Amino acid sequence: MSLTHFDASGASRMVDVGGKPETARTAVASAVVRMQPATLALIRDKRLSKGDVLEVARLAGIMGAKKTADLIPLCHPLPLTSVEIAFEFVGDSTLRVKATAQVFARTGVEMEALTAVSVAALTVYDMAKAVDRGMTVESIRLDEKIGGKSGRFVHPDSPDSPADPAGSS
Repeated sequence: MSLTHFDASGASRMVDVGGKPETARTAVASAVVRMQPATLALIRDKRLSKGDVLEVARLAGIMGAKKTADLIPLCHPLPLTSVEIAFEFVGDSTLRVKATAQVFARTGVEMEALTAVSVAALTVYDMAKAVDRGMTVESIRLDEKIGGKSGRFVHPDSPDSPADPAGSS
């Protein structure tokens, strides 16, 4: 397998996607923010003095997805058709953040979903750090991608993972 972001001499390059067909593509990424139970309760009950942490984080995640090509050097700017950020309280000390990004383009949208979930999780940290500097942002990963030449990928640890180890369906 060759790395497509390097030419034969090892120089960095942006991959030419001009010959690829435009297709619908979706990527889902997630992250976990661990914190003290009291911090999670403040976030869940919207009692932090900075306001509604999750709504600010949702907007930050969407904005992060839109800025991905400005942050990751070899990413193509993409005309995103949708970015959604969702939150799930897991137990008494864990917040799961999920980002879903969609595009109709010649290249995938994985980096936009990963950037969105990262920025959203970091925003949760920023908004709540005054009450809990020990929070951790963990397990940032691509959970699923659909579309393009390689088809579907589902992370092996995902509850939606297909039975075959190749992750395709």
